[in-house]
Amino acid sequence: MTPDLRREARAAQASRLCTSAESNMFPTDQILQGDCTRVLRTLPDESVDLVVTDPPYGVRYRDRLNRTIANDDHPERILGAFNDVYRVLKPDTFCVSFYGWNRVDAFLAAWRRAGFVPVGHLVWHKSYASSRSFLEARHEQAYLLAKGRPAKPAHPLSDVRPWQYSGNSNHPTEKAVSVLRPLIESFSKPGDLVLDMFAGSGSTCVAAAECGRRYIGIELEARYCELARRRLAGFAASASSLASRDFVGTLNGFAFWAQERGYTLPRDVLVSALRRSLSAERTLKSPSH
Repeated sequence: MTPDLRREARAAQASRLCTSAESNMFPTDQILQGDCTRVLRTLPDESVDLVVTDPPYGVRYRDRLNRTIANDDHPERILGAFNDVYRVLKPDTFCVSFYGWNRVDAFLAAWRRAGFVPVGHLVWHKSYASSRSFLEARHEQAYLLAKGRPAKPAHPLSDVRPWQYSGNSNHPTEKAVSVLRPLIESFSKPGDLVLDMFAGSGSTCVAAAECGRRYIGIELEARYCELARRRLAGFAASASSLASRDFVGTLNGFAFWAQERGYTLPRDVLVSALRRSLSAERTLKSPSH
């Protein structure tokens, strides 16, 4: 082996070791239970590619079923978390944060203290009024916050977007996965790590998984942690089953292509591959999973 090849081999090995160490440094694709102002401190600096989150607005919200949100009395109780959000984000990345319009001063002050620069504002138009007072409330809103100087997307999202009602069946302020997916697709790339430190029932994490991203969710309340984990386990099982069916279809298609051209594939290879695929699908459908 030449000196140049040895150097390349050593560099490749070092890169693999570094990647392995980084991936084992903290858990990904998990929902962590706890106070995010404490849990965030355990995450490494500059380890997250995107934050999409919906914190309590500090408005003492109570829905039609009399459900409330933890720590929703004073924004100051949770807004300090954005200091650590800024720390754990990689340079030149984004945080998308929903907020309450009537507490916007507190939110903007906290974001700026942490180091974020507001670079965009998103509004989702509702086809219905979620409340009525001096005005009908027909929108949701979020700020796009930058750490450093992120690259601009090739195809920027419209800042006025359609809203889809989730039904709030899992959580009193649940966001629909379809609302969150475009944010994740626009401001991250496949394989990136997405963080939601106010995970609720896990919609951001489900959207991240659907987009091929890794995720970390942090949630204070145990009941919502378990609900989020069940949703994500269901998505993982569904994705694995679909991949298995896709493999069978690909295998059949390849066998047909080969047969048309006069090639004969070893029967034991096809049978073995098909059995492994079907066995994996039966395992996923087992009640124990």
